[in-house]
Amino acid sequence: MFANVGATIMGRNMFGGGAGPWDETWKGWWGDDPPYHTPVFVLTHHSREPLVMQGGTTFFFVTDGIESALWQAKEAAGGKDVLLGGGASVAQQYLAAGLIDQMELHVVPLLLGGGEHLFDNIGGSSVKLEPIRTVEGPGVTHLKYRIVNTTTNGAEERAE
Repeated sequence: MFANVGATIMGRNMFGGGAGPWDETWKGWWGDDPPYHTPVFVLTHHSREPLVMQGGTTFFFVTDGIESALWQAKEAAGGKDVLLGGGASVAQQYLAAGLIDQMELHVVPLLLGGGEHLFDNIGGSSVKLEPIRTVEGPGVTHLKYRIVNTTTNGAEERAE
């Protein structure tokens, strides 16, 4: 899944550090060597200088929207894939905008009792998931889908 990833996009909550202006001492959940080893673009409403970490991970904090983050991530990825790391709100925004071409869901049978619903808040967008692959493992099922957006006249368009 990660072999061809050249950059990642995530939301402020996934990076962490709380709401509001940044606590500059917060460097993420992962310690000094985050698992990404590529540029990571964090969607936020609060500016922050890029955060260079060990292992090739640099966090860039994007305040001008999802399209800007995607453009910057594609540039940084140099032809490789851009991984959308989440959370649910970020995925919803990209789905509603028709900017996701494939989606992998990892289903673990664990009832948490709360959280966000992945396919809520995607507006009037009509999204169809076309199965590509299912891999079952101990305690988890990995589902991969191609996203097919339905236009207003009912025709299907594959996201690019």
